[in-house]
Amino acid sequence: MRYINELSEGENIIEHYLCKKKNTLKSRAGKSYLSLVLQDKTGTVDAKVWELNNNIQSFDENDFIKIDASVLTYQNELQLNVKKIRRSHEGEYDPMDYIPSTDKDVNELYKKLLEIVKSIEDPYLRQLGENVFINNKEISEKFKQHSAAKAMHHNYMGGLLEHTLNVAEICDFMAPRYKHVNRDLTVLAGLLHDIGKIKELSDFPINDYTDEGQLIGHIVIGAELITEEAAKIENFPQELKNLLKHCILAHHGEYEFGSPKRPKTMEAFILHAADDTDAKLKMFQDAIDSDNTAGNWAGYQKMLSRNIRNSKYSK
Repeated sequence: MRYINELSEGENIIEHYLCKKKNTLKSRAGKSYLSLVLQDKTGTVDAKVWELNNNIQSFDENDFIKIDASVLTYQNELQLNVKKIRRSHEGEYDPMDYIPSTDKDVNELYKKLLEIVKSIEDPYLRQLGENVFINNKEISEKFKQHSAAKAMHHNYMGGLLEHTLNVAEICDFMAPRYKHVNRDLTVLAGLLHDIGKIKELSDFPINDYTDEGQLIGHIVIGAELITEEAAKIENFPQELKNLLKHCILAHHGEYEFGSPKRPKTMEAFILHAADDTDAKLKMFQDAIDSDNTAGNWAGYQKMLSRNIRNSKYSK
């Protein structure tokens, strides 16, 4: 298997990849061509099919395909010039080679998550956390394997767990440093803020928005789940439930970023800041990790609207 992160300019490859995107476009001269995004577990690469002939057989998005291509560089990024394509046959590839996943131990991450749940002193909030992450085996298994996004950050198996634990730990760090902050409410909100993504996004290798994700979205799905779980706990305080749901509904921070509410409590604002911090630092990290050019500058990152520099320096 020739992984995408091993490719270098000038080589020719014959290999199997997962076709994540397929678009038929037209050149300036009016000639049709295919623009593809190919994936394996190490990442994605842009690919172009300039000559649509008998060597380019029928295939669709999310098919495994065998390609014959040359590797070149375009605008400082590797790109494949594909000359032949066919659908891959059963037995020619291992699906696990095409599913990106966290490089961390998922069981260790989940153990740390459960330690946070058990540290919650408020009996209602602790019970709600235990119901979701311990007693509900369907949720816990999906949560371990799911991604946190389609493309933006932590978009790999285990990414949702990795991101959630980071956010909860940042919340736990911040909460004791400010007066008037309910630590238990803050950390449980951190653990639950993206719980709706197990329904918003489909499983790998598709990792795309479901109907429920498109129509409702993970923020509202998460708030609905809190309502359902709180109803199972006798005498769960209505006011506490509303405060927790507000954190979930406000965690994107601004209306233009999809938040039905802006943060109106300190706990909600801490959660928003923690979520935003982890997501953006992951984008920085990914930009640096994927840079294969010389020098310390990793190039322009669209989501962050800036050039990214590695902080290495010459001693």
